[in-house]
Amino acid sequence: MKFTYIIFLTVVVFSCAKHKEHIKLERGRYLGELKVNDTLNLPFNFDVSGETDLTIFNATEEIKLGDITYQNDSIYIKFPVFEGYIVAKIENGKLNGSFIKPNLNRVMPFSAEKNSSRFLSTEAPKTNISGNWETVFSPDSDEDRYIAKGVFKQSGQKVTGTFRTTTGDYRFLDGVINGNILQLSTFDGAHAFLFEAEVNDSVITGMFYSGNHWQEPFIAKRNKDYELPDANTLTFLKKGYNRVEFSFKDENGDLVSLDEDRFKDKVILLQIMGTWCPNCLDESKFYAEYYQQHSSEDLEIIALAFEYVQTEEKAFENIERLRKGTGITYPILLAQYGSASKVKANEKLPMLNQVLSYPTTIFIDKKKNVRKIHTGFNGPATGEKYLEFKREFENFVSLLLGE
Repeated sequence: MKFTYIIFLTVVVFSCAKHKEHIKLERGRYLGELKVNDTLNLPFNFDVSGETDLTIFNATEEIKLGDITYQNDSIYIKFPVFEGYIVAKIENGKLNGSFIKPNLNRVMPFSAEKNSSRFLSTEAPKTNISGNWETVFSPDSDEDRYIAKGVFKQSGQKVTGTFRTTTGDYRFLDGVINGNILQLSTFDGAHAFLFEAEVNDSVITGMFYSGNHWQEPFIAKRNKDYELPDANTLTFLKKGYNRVEFSFKDENGDLVSLDEDRFKDKVILLQIMGTWCPNCLDESKFYAEYYQQHSSEDLEIIALAFEYVQTEEKAFENIERLRKGTGITYPILLAQYGSASKVKANEKLPMLNQVLSYPTTIFIDKKKNVRKIHTGFNGPATGEKYLEFKREFENFVSLLLGE
């Protein structure tokens, strides 16, 4: 029923003024808002620099969108890799419509108008949250509870940073502190995150909203020495295994396994990922560049895609979109479609104790032995941690190549 509504909504927005001349979006800085619930909106800023050129900003992140079309008095904004899109009616310089993720049957009301402020700045901050924060999400739930590390920089009222978890980071968060109230948000076409919290006595207590379908409380305490568990220890081979085996289809329908001659005597990085996953996108961009720079060496990267879309055809369409958006030249195999469940992913790779995170990378030496498994990815939003990951990655791969 909801999917029928999505199709109806798109048709109505695009056809509601079919006899009018096409209306184009004016250039300038806009404030976009996604409706989280009856009282909360998730804000983000974007610039329109041309009829088909739009850039979304989250702290230092810039997401350039070039796939923009107009029909009559409406605009259709598509993201370069992710399936989500915005469709909205333009009226008096304002936008009203929806952000839609069709394969998840999710719709968020969307509006925008010219404005440079992400959050209103109404009161001088009573504290400075720069530094590290030991964090627990869903602290009162045995089932949903998980740990994180908040890393923030504050200048005046302006706050940027992220939460790192054992499975990845919560993107480029951008916001303010008004008095003792913290507000942070990010929007990248896949995830729409909003954090609202109160800061008192070196404790942050608040609520995390993911789109309009999930919310959970969190509490964070200032702790400059806090560190998450080592990402190289969370996933490992079960007792009795020393190798990874699989056989999954490529885009041509051919089954691919590690037994093929092209992988003989090669160092192999096995990337467990999904095209819908922003942390996987960050990792894929890094791997694509690294692979091109080391194409003459005995190195292969193989991505195993776990997709939630319901058909194999749609899954390969998403894989091809990711490939074009990142410049990936290494194989991307379809390991699973119809669900991105980590439990089901573990059934496809039973030699692992768990598939804890998308992404996860398995480092395999020239003799096909697993040497390390890295859970999650510290992307550019994590700053120094991202640089630390790159140094560790490059040194370890060089070690394997030299053996």
